[in-house]
Amino acid sequence: MENTSSRKNPSRESCEKVIKRILMTEVLEQGTNKHFRSAADFMKYFESLYPASDALSKQVQRAVKALQMPKDENGFFIVNKTAAQLEQEKQITQLFSTAHVAVDPMEAYETVFLSADAPMREYLAHVLETSETFRGKFLTIVTTSNGLLIYTQNKNQLLILLNSLTIQ
Repeated sequence: MENTSSRKNPSRESCEKVIKRILMTEVLEQGTNKHFRSAADFMKYFESLYPASDALSKQVQRAVKALQMPKDENGFFIVNKTAAQLEQEKQITQLFSTAHVAVDPMEAYETVFLSADAPMREYLAHVLETSETFRGKFLTIVTTSNGLLIYTQNKNQLLILLNSLTIQ
């Protein structure tokens, strides 16, 4: 007969959904989670909806454990990332540091395309990349299916230089 009465506590799955929603709201409003480190931190919310009990606490603890959320360096839960993703991000961060990576949105860059025959594309790209004449004239050269794509901040200057070397 007790089964026909309404549940006193939410299911673990319901708790998981609520916990995720709480954390997503926290991140959207604050930019990061700065309040939730353990299952106990969620209890205030759950106790506002359900009668406080040991069973409710255990259900929330089970939900937090089932979510397997990693924590940041300060011990706060990180939502929507697995421990494996977090570890991979740490490796990428270390690689970026080692390689002195800088993000360049390339808004200030323009492109110049050089059509070139297939056997010469790679060699031509190498010669331009190592040329003293072209040093500082472009960001990068990309070999394409029918030529070279050059990204530069000074398209006019690069075009003048390239045209001066083209056989007419």
